[in-house]
Amino acid sequence: MADYLLAIDQGTTSSRAILFDRGGHVVRVAQREFPQHFPRDGWVEHDPEDIWETVLATCREVVEQAGITPDALVGIGMTNQRETTLLWDRATGRPLYNAIVWQDRRTADFCQQLRDLGHAELVQSRTGLLVDPYFSATKLAWLLDNVEGARERAERGELAFGTVDSFLLWRLSDGRVHATDATNASRTLLFNIHTQQWDDDLLKLFDIPPSLLPEVRDSSDDFGAADAQWLGVELPVGGIVGDQQAALVGQACFEPGMGKSTYGTGCFMIVNTGDTPAASRNRLLTTVAYRLGGKTTYAMEGSIFVAGAAVQWLRDGLKLFKEAAETEALAKQTRDGHSVYLVPAFTGLGAPHWDPKARGAILGLTRDTGIAEIVAAGLQSVCYQTRDLQVCMSDDMGVPPGTLRVDGGMAANSWLVQFLADMLGVQVDRPTVLETTALGAAYMAGLRFGWYRDLEEIAELWRCEKSFIPSMPEVERERLYRGWLEAVERVKSQA
Repeated sequence: MADYLLAIDQGTTSSRAILFDRGGHVVRVAQREFPQHFPRDGWVEHDPEDIWETVLATCREVVEQAGITPDALVGIGMTNQRETTLLWDRATGRPLYNAIVWQDRRTADFCQQLRDLGHAELVQSRTGLLVDPYFSATKLAWLLDNVEGARERAERGELAFGTVDSFLLWRLSDGRVHATDATNASRTLLFNIHTQQWDDDLLKLFDIPPSLLPEVRDSSDDFGAADAQWLGVELPVGGIVGDQQAALVGQACFEPGMGKSTYGTGCFMIVNTGDTPAASRNRLLTTVAYRLGGKTTYAMEGSIFVAGAAVQWLRDGLKLFKEAAETEALAKQTRDGHSVYLVPAFTGLGAPHWDPKARGAILGLTRDTGIAEIVAAGLQSVCYQTRDLQVCMSDDMGVPPGTLRVDGGMAANSWLVQFLADMLGVQVDRPTVLETTALGAAYMAGLRFGWYRDLEEIAELWRCEKSFIPSMPEVERERLYRGWLEAVERVKSQA
């Protein structure tokens, strides 16, 4: 049997290809960033060709780096930024417009109209989601209504819609496969998470022709094969899973009540709720955790739009440092108890506020505030936002989430993870493999390819690198958190 599995991890700011062995160890990584496009205030786009070209380049690069031939690969697993919306020509594979990114807020007014007309309850009851620009349906409706000729061509069956996974699968299979998995479908506002089908009532509500939609398959399934022209051999695709659910799998959170928080461009906290789609009273999301053998496992999720993107802004926008790795040393220089707050509402606020018109701010500046305090505030904002989610989940589930498993690029920063443990008041575990998003995709594909018998075997592979124990006095924890809540109130829109 082949020795390696190729995981494609297509993210918001970069594409990565990672080789894993059967033990879940990283063998090689290749990564390439690509440009972000901001044509108007609140609009965020990607050039789909940048996405495709960086994925293909990193796949070729990682195989070359490892010094192997492509026939040493058992196949491909894929994970992707969710909700980002693409529309392309079925005949040529060419996109009609840039990809509209999950962070994009251009449909905020449309979403408000839908809420005003009383459609929010229908949408939430079928999808587990809120009516918000974050999700794919209103982006797709915008494309159909604003790209010349798009709606007419869609009605004729000439176009295809997909999230990033579907687009990449189409390209990899040379147009032979138009499919997605249940986790990605569950983020579109068009998929009924109870029936596990595209929902006719929602398609009518958003005026989406059904012919646009991909086939929905299990997260571990036969997704066809990548054509031999790309890597020299035909490679089966055995797993597709949205990035945050992939991290849940990579963290082996297979039992109800187990949760993880991923710190990438955004931050996403997900808790496994088993075979029950638990509803939230606090505007959190009910979503598909994964679907295996036709059986759906559900999760509760809180979405923070800006986490690592705040660090990227401090680096590229304010130019306070050259490399993200410098933030840990800078944060250590801050005086205890500083009261600077950075609220990174660059594209609105996510859960539990869901305020698309909120905008970011730095508050609490004094004459002795320096770069270190502003950088620390950026890191702390991620922890405060996670506390927001923890409070909501505790109320929804009746018990607070226990030990939290963390991953993503920011989790390498020990200062941040310690502050997170202090702010949450719970133990935070960091795994030996931080590439848990790609690892989850590898595990899903590995199940398909026979590398693993079941989820129990995968769970045995998880290893903790370090546990962070809360050490901050509760009085200080609550003082800091109150200051955060006051700062958030000051940036919310008045609409």
